[in-house]
Amino acid sequence: MSNRFKPKYSIKKGDTVVVIAGDDKDVKKPRTVLEVLPEDARVVVEGVNIITKHTKPSAQNTKGGIVKKEAPIHISNVKLWDAKSGAGTKVKRTRENGKLIRVSKKSGEAIK
Repeated sequence: MSNRFKPKYSIKKGDTVVVIAGDDKDVKKPRTVLEVLPEDARVVVEGVNIITKHTKPSAQNTKGGIVKKEAPIHISNVKLWDAKSGAGTKVKRTRENGKLIRVSKKSGEAIK
């Protein structure tokens, strides 16, 4: 990806989202975003896309073994959760007092 234009996404770390596509699709179960990777257009979501990683023993992890962890999924496979309407929603950005705020398109409320 070119460094000239940095992509802007409406999903941030700590947001509540629903997975709308893939093996872990569940449009009624809100989950938390653990990490956003904007250069790869991917997000790590709590409890989604679990992989098993085989680790060797090291100074930090003396036992090693099999570790289960979340892998990133594409950002287009998640939608922001709107608590008022109880469903996923699209987001628009508006200016309020010179600051950009995210607003839910379904309920019209600002997303904190």
